[in-house]
Amino acid sequence: MIAHTRRSAPPERSIVHPRHPRRTLVTATAVGCAAVGSLAAIAAAAPGATAAPSSTLVLSEVFGGGGNTGAPFQNDFVELLNRSASAADLTGWSVQYLSASPAATTTWQVTPLTGGVAAGGHFLVQEGAGSANPPAPSLPTPDATGVINMSGSNGTVALVHGTAALTCKTAGDCAADPDIIDLVGYGTAVVHEGSADAPGLSNTTSARRADGPDTDQNGADFTAAAPAPQNTASAGTGGGTSGGSSSTPPPPPTPGPLRIHDIQGSSWVSPQAGNTVTDVPGIVTAVRTSSSKGFWIQDPTPDANPATSEGVFVFTSSTPTVAVGDSVLVSGTVSDYYALSSGETVSTTSNLSVTELTKPTTTVLSHGNALPAPVVLGPGTVPDTYAPDLGGANIETTPITPSRSALDTYESLEGMRVEIDDARVVGPSNSYGETYVTSKPAEAPTYRGGTELLGENRTPSGRIEVVPLTGGNPGADVGDVLTGATVGPLDWSSFGGYVIDSAPVTVAHHGLAPVVATPGTAKQLTVATYNVENLAPGDSAAKYQALGSGVVTNLGAPDIVALEEVQDNTGATDDGTVAADATLTKLTDAIVAAGGPHYAWREIDPANDQDGGQPGGNIRVAFLFDPSRVSFVDAGPADVNRTTTGTQVVKSHGKAALTLSPGRIDPTNPVWTSSRKPLVGEFLFDKQSVFVIANHFDSKGGDQNADGRFQYPQRSSEVQRAGQAQVVHDFVQSLLAVDKKAQVVVVGDLNDYQFSPALSVLRTGSAEGAGEAILTDLIATLPVDQRYTYVYEGISQVLDHILVSPTVDGDRYQVVHVNAEFPDQTSDHDPQVGTLSP
Repeated sequence: MIAHTRRSAPPERSIVHPRHPRRTLVTATAVGCAAVGSLAAIAAAAPGATAAPSSTLVLSEVFGGGGNTGAPFQNDFVELLNRSASAADLTGWSVQYLSASPAATTTWQVTPLTGGVAAGGHFLVQEGAGSANPPAPSLPTPDATGVINMSGSNGTVALVHGTAALTCKTAGDCAADPDIIDLVGYGTAVVHEGSADAPGLSNTTSARRADGPDTDQNGADFTAAAPAPQNTASAGTGGGTSGGSSSTPPPPPTPGPLRIHDIQGSSWVSPQAGNTVTDVPGIVTAVRTSSSKGFWIQDPTPDANPATSEGVFVFTSSTPTVAVGDSVLVSGTVSDYYALSSGETVSTTSNLSVTELTKPTTTVLSHGNALPAPVVLGPGTVPDTYAPDLGGANIETTPITPSRSALDTYESLEGMRVEIDDARVVGPSNSYGETYVTSKPAEAPTYRGGTELLGENRTPSGRIEVVPLTGGNPGADVGDVLTGATVGPLDWSSFGGYVIDSAPVTVAHHGLAPVVATPGTAKQLTVATYNVENLAPGDSAAKYQALGSGVVTNLGAPDIVALEEVQDNTGATDDGTVAADATLTKLTDAIVAAGGPHYAWREIDPANDQDGGQPGGNIRVAFLFDPSRVSFVDAGPADVNRTTTGTQVVKSHGKAALTLSPGRIDPTNPVWTSSRKPLVGEFLFDKQSVFVIANHFDSKGGDQNADGRFQYPQRSSEVQRAGQAQVVHDFVQSLLAVDKKAQVVVVGDLNDYQFSPALSVLRTGSAEGAGEAILTDLIATLPVDQRYTYVYEGISQVLDHILVSPTVDGDRYQVVHVNAEFPDQTSDHDPQVGTLSP
């Protein structure tokens, strides 16, 4: 998963992401905001790595001398003890063994478990047999059987919540594995809990757990003793107890000293991060059985502090066995989880964390309890300010202040049940089942039901993501409504910020129709721009058919169409191919099949792998034009390398002309590094020259997450786009310097907003807009509620533009919404068409 700023497309839209890819990324335990940048020092200062001490299932005895000379039993064994007051189901668990000094090729050996163990009871796992002859006595009837031949003196045994073989081979790595419930290293084992191993063993001794709580110190928790294996039918006292006979269950557990609000605290990072907590009470409010598996609990008796959440997520790694409505006590390790992209660390990521309980042991006290009432989100509970302006500082260094911003409010509710009633959809459902809604229907509405970005750092505070925990795609368009109450715990995702993990939703479809542009007259020139999203010959016939129909029916078969993201003839296959004639032929044929004109085209092949985008795809901009309406002025020698040779503006017969048409603008300028070079061409319409410049500026990839912890976020990609805008502005200015009446149309996916520094530079030559405007951005001629070309994570915004020089009248400008507001998209951008009178 690649981190990318929410306000833009993912870098060239070639990235996919799982819904909650928690354990495929890096889990970081924060120890306080001030220490975020000092992880190395923290690790160096930590003692021997430990997991969360278990108050329920533990390893109670380990014997590896079975069948050796003098051994009292023929087989090795591992014994478990259930110290809780409830029976435990071991189905899907395992006992695993690792040799004392594992090499690079050493693997954990696994014995899967099935069945259950009563409260206070034992569970006996028989392992491999030795070669004693005559054989030593058999073990009591085992509850599970494996074939692992354990060392009789040194080794490591783990109790694992799962059956996949572990991969850790150091004490620290194993302590960080949430699937390991308990572990004992004996003798000289490299992997052990605490500062020392359990004692070394022999053919006549086992490692037996002493009475008392689990301290995660193998040297203190285990002693060498004569083997005394017990199974589920046993009633003895061997193998370690929790005080008293193992046949007598301990008293029912009671809540520990900390509540959920103590764990969440009034800070963004838990004051208990890294600590072990015991018997935290709560009601199970939701269960996640896919991806990042676990469940949410919420305290039904909240404190009086509005900054402290009463809910928390319990990460189990395997499918939880609790049910909604269970009253539980949970013990585990508190962790603030950050989703990290490749190359990120906890100190550099702009993502917010989610407080979790990891390595949990759970005691169910009762079933069918009423759930805490949800907090209803809306104008009365969510501030109008989405995020505070901290000058780029980390919000996690400030206290949670719910009245300050929506981010603060949502953080104060993290893990708690929230509700939105009759939520209007502002971002269509996607393939991950994500749908964006608003809790504030009157906030910056678009004319088709979305919610609009009206300025830098003005994220609509009512926009929030909804993902049904049961999976599936709701198939909602912008303007549809999730009827009734949408309820679920509040989570955070690096894709879209805060999210409601909801119960199934019901969609009231309002039948949003694709836009059909009003066609121009015979005396008007129509120019369109369309990002066709990594179009390649291998794309489906349905995509080409939809693009063809969109150009003909929805755009009205414009005279000129500037295309962005046209891939080469082999698509993403990185084989050195740069030509795109097969791609363009297939598209123009689809347009003809849809009843459109026989478009001709012009484009310049890029240098291989130099223009960014999907690796191997060699995306570029291209012109389609209807030769029955306009003609293309081809200029310049045929043998010139137009990939690296830029076109120049010259004066010819008193008018502006190009040395190369089609030509690229300053293609070796560093501002175009790993980005598309602008394509300029001279067209003749009604005997008049019109210069069209097609662009695809650098993406917003690499910007800080606008839903994240640095506020306001850094937009580092703006620098390159502003530089690109300056080059194009200067080129337009050179055309106007030769002929002040030169007719220029600048189009394309500029990857930035109408109020951004880059667009100001393009129009005026100044990021502050101090210069004279030589171009008019036609998006500004529309009513405010129509100014958007793209919907990203539920926010309608402008990325695509048509700008014209002073002598070109923009008679009509239309954003043709056929993609961005619908789940079934041919591209993630909506095309636009300008009806012009040169």
